[in-house]
Amino acid sequence: MANEIIKGCGFTHICLFVHDFEKSHRFYCEGLGMKETAAWGQPGSRACMLDLGDGNSIEMFEAKSNHETHSTWEAGTWGHLALHTEDVKGAFTAALKAGAREKTAPNQTALGTIPPTPIEIAFVYGPDGEEIEFFKFL
Repeated sequence: MANEIIKGCGFTHICLFVHDFEKSHRFYCEGLGMKETAAWGQPGSRACMLDLGDGNSIEMFEAKSNHETHSTWEAGTWGHLALHTEDVKGAFTAALKAGAREKTAPNQTALGTIPPTPIEIAFVYGPDGEEIEFFKFL
């Protein structure tokens, strides 16, 4: 379905602030298979783009070393990053092996739509406590 107001609208990336840049970079690249496509900045203010594998990306920024927070980050914070996958259990296992913590083990359920939409989902916490969902329509 095309967006009639914002022509050509589509998802490109989500921004994530992290405290341990190297640990998060390893988790997303080595653990979850994403590829760095661009990087900039100096230690203490590094950033990069990590391609999920389909052209969409996570834009990852190194949080300031004093871990400053801004109230606007809280007000505009996304709840979680949902990644579509053909193998929810495999993605969940890969994330745990890479150092993620389990939130919700893989399970089949249904969205509360009418009629119900069957799905398989799992949730983990990434290196900075960010919530990651692995999702598949059944």
